Amino acid sequence: PRAILQWNVGSYRDISRESLSLFRLLEPQIEILVLGTGDRVERLHPAVLKQMRECGIAVEVQDTPNACATFNFLTSEKRVAAAGLIPP
Repeated sequence: PRAILQWNVGSYRDISRESLSLFRLLEPQIEILVLGTGDRVERLHPAVLKQMRECGIAVEVQDTPNACATFNFLTSEKRVAAAGLIPP
């Protein structure tokens, strides 16, 4: 179901296994997580991305404006998606 949750992340440096645990708890399980890292695309630690893939969740990292557009497109296609967005 549609929901808005507060994600306690101030910058891309705060994205960790722990901060992403929220997305692993959602029901129904999401198939793709779109992360918006602010004004530009930032590299996340590979272990963090690997853990999400191992849970069956694909991760797309983009700048936040493009992440919003991608999330809207995915939901318009009825995909089970979530977005973690850091303001630009």
